[in-house]
Amino acid sequence: MIRLVIVDDHEMVRAGIAGGLPPDIEVVGQAADVAEAVAVISRTTPDVVLLDVHLPGGNAQAVLQQVGGSSRFLALSVSDASEDVIGVVRLGARGYVTKDISADALATAIRQVATGDAVFSPRLAGFVLDAFTGTAAQTDDELDRLTARERDVMRLIARGYTYREAAEELFVSVKTVETHMSAVLRKLQLSNRRELARWARGRGLD
Repeated sequence: MIRLVIVDDHEMVRAGIAGGLPPDIEVVGQAADVAEAVAVISRTTPDVVLLDVHLPGGNAQAVLQQVGGSSRFLALSVSDASEDVIGVVRLGARGYVTKDISADALATAIRQVATGDAVFSPRLAGFVLDAFTGTAAQTDDELDRLTARERDVMRLIARGYTYREAAEELFVSVKTVETHMSAVLRKLQLSNRRELARWARGRGLD
């Protein structure tokens, strides 16, 4: 039996994950933010922590910095950004999967991490290999101006998502997406979605 803690700020996401797990994976705790995650992980000492990358009160890196011990961490996110992947791996995460993963594939990933294996999709594995062989691209100063959530919104809109589709993907309101997009355009000094798509494409972010 693999003992699992699920950390995600959306109750429906946690419930969906828990409901789709096979009998050999037992959910022993759940958390919605950084402080709660640290407390639950410390109390339950699970085999694996399924950890959302962006959380209220911080992010996955904040959790990893505060919790040591024998638990292994599998990051889960809507983001496939190289900086998110590399950030959590540098702090000890054993894998990184995106939220479009199937229930069966997620269960397999949890089992692999529990046994000490590393789990990444081919694209994300490339980020990790580049980072640890010294060939990762230098941080983009313009990208650094954006918050993690603004980067999530930027990538979805640059890929052609409508505001409503982006809101559904990120489990936020359309108004929230609009607010983030306004901030993105302002910080990057762009005028519209077309310019944003071109900007993202030029950096391989679309």
